Amino acid sequence: MSKTKNYLEKAFSLMSKKSTLYQSTSFWAEACAKIADNFLDTGVKDFRNDRYNLSFFVPTYGFPGNSFSEENMKKILDLFPGDPQKKNFSSLEKHLNGDLQAVSDYRVFKSTNNPKDSIDLLPFSESSFGNPSERQNFDGNFYSRSSLNYLLGLSFLKSSLPGFIPRTVLEIGGGFGTLGEILNQVPSLDIKYIDIDLPPIFLIAAEYIKNACSLKENEILLSELEDSKKFIDIETLPQFSFLPSWDIERLKGKIDLFVNFISFQEMEPDIVRNYLNIISNLETDVILLRNMKEGKQKKTKDNIGVISPILGEDYETFLPDYKLVASNIIPFGYTTVDNFNSELLIFKRK
Repeated sequence: MSKTKNYLEKAFSLMSKKSTLYQSTSFWAEACAKIADNFLDTGVKDFRNDRYNLSFFVPTYGFPGNSFSEENMKKILDLFPGDPQKKNFSSLEKHLNGDLQAVSDYRVFKSTNNPKDSIDLLPFSESSFGNPSERQNFDGNFYSRSSLNYLLGLSFLKSSLPGFIPRTVLEIGGGFGTLGEILNQVPSLDIKYIDIDLPPIFLIAAEYIKNACSLKENEILLSELEDSKKFIDIETLPQFSFLPSWDIERLKGKIDLFVNFISFQEMEPDIVRNYLNIISNLETDVILLRNMKEGKQKKTKDNIGVISPILGEDYETFLPDYKLVASNIIPFGYTTVDNFNSELLIFKRK
């Protein structure tokens, strides 16, 4: 673990010397430090059930994603003592643990995909690496909230641009690497995946993908951090690459599809504008985004948040060389109980 510790210390040190455009925002600064400490203490064996990780980059249908504490969930279910087989108990339990919402998402995914599609997503089944706190089994395949989020987004992309087949995919803020795992299982397609993220997240994602996809050494690249090369040639990258935020400036080449799910809403406008300007300069064909239409909550003395929320309508301003071709909240996105909308957007180069 000393090698990993040295790597992360170097990564955090380098980040502190880079432009603030590539440093942790107010939303993520403390979280990244805490996640790194946990990673150094326990590794990746159980990272998908670590309580802190569940609150930041490992989304769940049940606790804590459902906004109920485990204590309150137990108190509610204890209202039906002695007979957990009763319909009212089972219905309430499935609501609290997220099973009902997971089934809803899976039904949309299943109904909007076909084995004859140019990108066949139906064979996907998620790895159990990292010991996930929840893992849904539908028709013999396994899914988490993270994978169903991405599968719905990709299904929306296919329904909007049915002839589009991306060969090179770049993602900023890829969490623990779910999109890469999905793309790796698409039959008969070799899709190159590049993940740009903050330390330690990009390192955790690299560890997850290496194990979940059983990769060989020549199939994955983890940033050397102090690479002396001025440019990173996209064409020469292996199937999977994991790079720190500031390395995006060194990318040279062309991207077919850029993806950002949720993390842009946790950044400040100048940071997002800079990233999207670079994405445009890479002559990216299509951009797929999922973000809160009404913007993330603002930071307060007592709660984490952003200084200036980004609204759904801001992306058209940030992407002058692109045309919005489709947007969706229902069925591929999500509306919260307090009427906030997780919206999917697809932009195509003009």
